[in-house]
Amino acid sequence: MKTAAIIGGGPAGLMAAEVLSGHGLQVDVYDSMSSLGRKFLMAGKSGLNLTHSEPFEKFVSRYGSKKQEVEKWLLKFTPDDLIEWAHGLGVETFVGTSGRVFPNEMKASPLLRAWLKRLDAAGVNVHLRHKWMGNITARDGGVGGIEFETPDGLKTVNADAVILALGGGSWARLGSSGEWVHWLDQAGVKVEALKPSNCGFDVAWSPFFKEKFDGQPIKSVILTFGDFHQQGEFIVTKEGVEGSLIYAASAGMRDEILANGKAVMRLDLAPDKTEAQLLEKLSKPRGSRSMASHLEKTVGMKGVKAGLLREFVPKDEFASAYGAAGVLHEAVTGAAGCDPSAG
Repeated sequence: MKTAAIIGGGPAGLMAAEVLSGHGLQVDVYDSMSSLGRKFLMAGKSGLNLTHSEPFEKFVSRYGSKKQEVEKWLLKFTPDDLIEWAHGLGVETFVGTSGRVFPNEMKASPLLRAWLKRLDAAGVNVHLRHKWMGNITARDGGVGGIEFETPDGLKTVNADAVILALGGGSWARLGSSGEWVHWLDQAGVKVEALKPSNCGFDVAWSPFFKEKFDGQPIKSVILTFGDFHQQGEFIVTKEGVEGSLIYAASAGMRDEILANGKAVMRLDLAPDKTEAQLLEKLSKPRGSRSMASHLEKTVGMKGVKAGLLREFVPKDEFASAYGAAGVLHEAVTGAAGCDPSAG
């Protein structure tokens, strides 16, 4: 029987193990941590987003310059196929209001348990606390000299094939350390520099804004950046912004920051109303009310959204009904940096 060694026990490694074992290979999965899927479990702690229900063409467009290459893979395993795969593990799913697809239980742990049980039944062997030391030697018909550091000392294994499923460099304590970049570089393999993605961004909030609104969600807004235009929600933090809508736009904003030192995203804070509708409501006499009170009374704008307007909109525009109606559809947030640990 042909053998395969898979280095890395995250979702990519486990999926490779499932496919290869289904084709009759003896599969061994090696992972440096004490359990499998550590980052996968962390990602699902607040709700495991499996995929998205949007049309396929829009879905593949999210991959930007890599669209054509990635589309070939996704045509062989579509978002619908992924949902059916989860159902095959006994994990039912639902589509959220944002179009994202979640397990009914929201958590990653039930899916991971069912997945590992199926892999075990397929004869997949798992080796924990096995840290790959970067050594692989080609030999006739396969590879050899795959060296691991284990609690019992160094261990060397051979296989007919080896798959590297080593994750990124975003969370070292969960196994994603990015150390493999150095090892592959030494072996003469060209590796693109790791860049933050699905990440939050730093924003130079005023002291008042960050203290008052840290942790507050900004819901039902449209974010526009370049060709990106999507409705959703995100969260304000003391450092800046993060959350699903920010992550979806993060690659483009990251590249802009790398090129020019900053990025500016535009927000429509009232996507359910036209500018004309807003102007009609805001033009009503406000008497002695402040503009903040007038916004709340007429268009229901209060809290963090109103605070965001005050943060970025010049005072004279904020005080004007015409100005307020316009800026509700074009609030500007400057993103000054990208923190890869946020994603």
